[in-house]
Amino acid sequence: MTLSTTSAHVAMAGNIPTGEPVIIREAADVSHLINTSTQSRNNARIVIGIALGGVFLDAYDLGSLAFGMKDITREFGLSPGGAGMVASAIAFGAIIGALAGGYLTDKIGRYRVFMADMFFFVVAAIACAFAPNEYVLAGARFVMGLGVGIDLPVAMAFLAEFSKLRGRGNKASSIAMWCPTWYAAISISWLLVLFFYAVLPDEYAGWLWRIILGFGAVPALLIIAIRSRYMSESPVWAANQGDLQGAAAILRNAWGINAQVAQASERPPVKPVRAASWRNYGELLKGIYLRRTILATVTAVASAFAYNAVAFGLPVIISSFLAQSMLTTILVSLALNLLFAFTGGLLAVRLVPRFGAWKMTVLGYSFQLVALVGLALVGKPGSGAEAALSVAMLALFLLGQGVGPGSHTMTFASLSYPTSLRGVGVGFNQTLMRASSTVSLFMFPLLAAALSTRVFWIIALAPLAGLLALLFIRWEPSGYDVDAEDFSSASQ
Repeated sequence: MTLSTTSAHVAMAGNIPTGEPVIIREAADVSHLINTSTQSRNNARIVIGIALGGVFLDAYDLGSLAFGMKDITREFGLSPGGAGMVASAIAFGAIIGALAGGYLTDKIGRYRVFMADMFFFVVAAIACAFAPNEYVLAGARFVMGLGVGIDLPVAMAFLAEFSKLRGRGNKASSIAMWCPTWYAAISISWLLVLFFYAVLPDEYAGWLWRIILGFGAVPALLIIAIRSRYMSESPVWAANQGDLQGAAAILRNAWGINAQVAQASERPPVKPVRAASWRNYGELLKGIYLRRTILATVTAVASAFAYNAVAFGLPVIISSFLAQSMLTTILVSLALNLLFAFTGGLLAVRLVPRFGAWKMTVLGYSFQLVALVGLALVGKPGSGAEAALSVAMLALFLLGQGVGPGSHTMTFASLSYPTSLRGVGVGFNQTLMRASSTVSLFMFPLLAAALSTRVFWIIALAPLAGLLALLFIRWEPSGYDVDAEDFSSASQ
């Protein structure tokens, strides 16, 4: 066995390899070991947990700003256009961040990109807390968006490349974990709002939105502190770069697999793997990837447009339905997210290995279409029964988001492409999805002001588009070994 050093980062903490040596001769062997391993992977689970940190922060920021927009609008005297600018700034930053982050994830590796992007969250959260006007606030949220956009392609790559192919806890299940993580963050933001709402004296109530936004720096700093200890480079990416020694070291550390690299004379000729390039964005629109890209893009854009409109407007929607106090709005928003969106996300994680992402996304979009049409038909509730029905429709929408598109649009984006294209694949998907978010967040205040509850007819077009795309393109990524396409087509 060769004992040469490696440039791939291996975490300081990890498992002790056990069992007979497993010989690695080529990159395909590394992918096969991860896909089929039944050995302990405690450190791999930690990597997956840390990879979800950026998702948590993204959702936390959206949830906290959704509450604070009323106070921000009042404090800065914002017009509907100014409110839209502040609300959509993070999505606009994420458009740029995702495009660059997708390329960098494939070019310089998952670990290096992952270690850098949390600093965007720290700086932006602190700047939001002390913003003197709407322009500084919008600029800070734009910087936050850069971090979010860079983080998601690399996070999804880690989730896919540190998970096995089939069975419970497979790649699709690990990626779907981003959804309950999102809703947990939304719920935590509401719990923090509730806590500070209860403890802040009335004369400092105007500080509430600043405290909640600034608190986002705390989890970011914690993630920075533990990443270097527990995070390793993706072994599949390292192997694809020709670094079998690094891949073997990571397998030993993260999975406890006693992986050893064969002598050079015992290895087959190295097959060139697709090199990272900006041109790889064009590869997503060619050959077998075109249909997958269309499906992943349409479902992601539709999901983002509908969810952002409803989630961002949830406090306003509930207060208009119930005409109650701020406390009631907070509690109902929290209950809806925990009982329906979060629970739906957990169901998606558990059930996708059995039913697949395609069927569950169809089910989720169907729930959402029914819910939005129901909300549009009820309009502004005129009685307690109608208000209860409207809240039930919101619950159905959030359950559908968790079970279906909220969980699995990222599955389509991440598992439609092999390792060499995964970064740009998710980056491209996120760029267009964030563009949809930008439009949705900017337009919702304007449309809601002009149309009131009739805005739900417009939002309902999004799940309808997602359903049509799924019916025309029946692609199931769960359980499919997409990484093998790198090795079968490397010489083409």
